Amino acid sequence: MTDGRWIASLCLARTGFALIFVAYSASLGLLKHDWGLSSAQAGLIQSAWHAGYLVSLFAVGFLADRYGAKRTFLAASIAACASGLAFSLFADGFVSALLLHGLAGLCSGGSYTPGLTLVSERFPAVRRGRMMGYYLAAASLGYALSLWLSSVLVVTSGWRTALVACALGPLAASLLAAWVLRDTRNVVHASGYSNPVRALAEVWRNKPAMLAVWAYVFHSWELLGMWAWLPTYLGVVLAHGGKGGSGMAGLGIAFAALTYFLSMAGSIGGGVLSDRWGRTAVILLMSLASLICSFSFGWLIAAPAWIVIAVAIVYNLTAIGDSSVYSTALTELVPAHCLGAAWALRSVLGFGFGAIAPWAFGLVLDLEGGLRTDAAWGWAWTALGLGAMLGPIATLRLRVLRDSAQMAGGKR
Repeated sequence: MTDGRWIASLCLARTGFALIFVAYSASLGLLKHDWGLSSAQAGLIQSAWHAGYLVSLFAVGFLADRYGAKRTFLAASIAACASGLAFSLFADGFVSALLLHGLAGLCSGGSYTPGLTLVSERFPAVRRGRMMGYYLAAASLGYALSLWLSSVLVVTSGWRTALVACALGPLAASLLAAWVLRDTRNVVHASGYSNPVRALAEVWRNKPAMLAVWAYVFHSWELLGMWAWLPTYLGVVLAHGGKGGSGMAGLGIAFAALTYFLSMAGSIGGGVLSDRWGRTAVILLMSLASLICSFSFGWLIAAPAWIVIAVAIVYNLTAIGDSSVYSTALTELVPAHCLGAAWALRSVLGFGFGAIAPWAFGLVLDLEGGLRTDAAWGWAWTALGLGAMLGPIATLRLRVLRDSAQMAGGKR
């Protein structure tokens, strides 16, 4: 299979796996009403997904080092199918949704870091940023399709049907992944550590790699919080001054889907530009632009809807535009035999911090008066910006290190 067909097929599989990732967020406004949830409880259910996801990523990182990325990727896909369907069919309130959504997150990490490892194993550094960008853009396409599908189904058939439809994505993706990887070699590095603690210690002592990890941690706070609450916020903006309901919720989800779809350009563009300009230069550009959006977005709630949607597009594009770059940088700063450990450590720290963001966002909303209070949205989005501010600082420290010349052929 040619490189082009291989990466296109793997990206399509990633799109299918991603359909379940934002299915809950898409229907959050309606589920909050039907299940009688507070904003903090609604955010906590999303945080449960991220908490389970980070545990999954931690585990599959070591499994990929020990058993190979291909084998780990394919085995984890089976668990992703079963858990996604369980959540969509059986969640019916706060407790069940918290447990089942957390389980779905726990079983969904196998398509991420093992997939990144498969891409890094197949492509050289001069093309790797672009290919990583394609792979992450495929996830954005999955988020967009999930939101678009949900925007139609929540109005015509209800949120349960929307959840089930999105849960079928991992099933199709598993079948496609098994086909595309049939001839891909399962690489197990003979020099890898049998003791995960030693591998983690090597990564922890790698200062450039850890600065890239810390920059990713603060990036995750902003990105995961934004993904969880964007559909609901846009629904509130569209209903501002009028009545809400499933119609406005559906429109909010549809416009959120548009921002995800256009954010694919951010993932691909960020990867391409990082190959040309350097990793840290692109990270700084994207992270500073998304910070401006975080600090302004919530205060625009009373502005014309087209302005809010335009900012949402820029926000989603820039917030995800450097995601592939962090991943690419890590493959260049960490030896191949402990790359899985690096993914695992990054996942625990990044998704651990990011998992708190949806809950913290909802908590700010509750404290400031709830969904219908304009100032509450302003402070909630500002909280995401405050948590992300340390990211550019870590990136600047990485840029000045001599070892950063390992990235992008010396372009840093």
